[in-house]
Amino acid sequence: MTTRARAIAGMTSFCVLPACGARGTIPVGSKNFTESIVIAEIYAQALERAGLRVERRLNLGSTQITMAAMAREQIEIYPEYTGTALISVLHHAPITDPQACYTFVRDAFAREYGIVWLDRSPMNNSQGLATTRAIAARYHLRTLSDLAPVASRLRLATIPEFITRPDGLPGLQRVYGGFHFESVRTYDISLKYEALLQGGADIATAFTTDGAIASNHLVVLDDDKHLWPAYNVAPLVTKAALAREPRIAGTLNAVSPLITTSAARTMNDQVEAHDRDPADVAAVFLKSVV
Repeated sequence: MTTRARAIAGMTSFCVLPACGARGTIPVGSKNFTESIVIAEIYAQALERAGLRVERRLNLGSTQITMAAMAREQIEIYPEYTGTALISVLHHAPITDPQACYTFVRDAFAREYGIVWLDRSPMNNSQGLATTRAIAARYHLRTLSDLAPVASRLRLATIPEFITRPDGLPGLQRVYGGFHFESVRTYDISLKYEALLQGGADIATAFTTDGAIASNHLVVLDDDKHLWPAYNVAPLVTKAALAREPRIAGTLNAVSPLITTSAARTMNDQVEAHDRDPADVAAVFLKSVV
């Protein structure tokens, strides 16, 4: 399994899949990282509970690959993030208001691609800064505004691109002021939390649904000035699939509001830290909420 950051950054070769098979079957796809696979499983199992036949085509690859698969009708449903669609697909400037971002991508995808965005989940897999409960309590940290003036006393563990990206450290300094850390060290994505937990850093960059946040009881500081755009997840569905099987919309719209940031963290942790099968994790989630 890979993280969302690696999946967005990486381009893999596209494996040619057959177009939709029997018209009574709905092909459900996903990208190639834990969260996308688990959420696609939630969608697939919810549809099966509603009496629909589903074919799983999971772990396909990057955003470009899943969009190509939708265009070729090789998949008809997959989970996508509003921020990814806005920035990586539509090449639009960030929109920080979650509903405005959703409305923009929903309308643009319907117009340009013939793809329908169903209801978005409250789950938001955006950027963030995380710390331990002990450090948060010591420095009275709840928001990024709290952190900005005391950053000079703290050490940051991050990934290389965060140092130069406009929405990374330069963005924090521009929007919040301050944010001149005592030290900034870069790590591989998988090692920055280790640095935080072993005392080599005080703050670590994060994606807000990372499983490590749940398993290590970390505190994610609130982006109170809304630097980072929302990355709410939602089911993308082809118009042809909805026309053929109208039950898709009602079924998935009933599930989407139940996928919260906290629930996503827990599910990611179950797969990544405890080696649970994504299908089993999705089944447990659905049983607990439906």
